Amino acid sequence: MWSQRLMWVAWPAFLMAGVLEVLVFAMVDPQDLQWFGQPLELSRQGVYSVAFFVFWGVMMLSSGLTTLLAMSPFEVNRCPLPANERPDGCPKQECR
Repeated sequence: MWSQRLMWVAWPAFLMAGVLEVLVFAMVDPQDLQWFGQPLELSRQGVYSVAFFVFWGVMMLSSGLTTLLAMSPFEVNRCPLPANERPDGCPKQECR
C-alpha cells in the first residue's frame, strides 16, 4: 500500500522535475548563476544535476502533501494493530 503511494508521489514528481529543468535552463545559463555574489564553483552538468534533485524534492513534497490531504478519515484513524493485539483502553478499538 505505501509503496504504491510512494510511486504515486515520486513518478509524477520525477516527470515534472524534468519538465521544470528544461523550462528553467532554456532561459538560464548555469555559468551565469551566482551564490551570494560569487560565481558557482560547479560545472554546467553539476548545476543541472543539483537543480534537478532540488526540483524533484520540491515536487515530491507537493505531491506528498496532496496525497496526505486526499486520505479519508478512515485511513487516517484506523488502528494499525489487529483486534486481538490491541492494548486495553485503546481509543481505536472500534477500528475495522
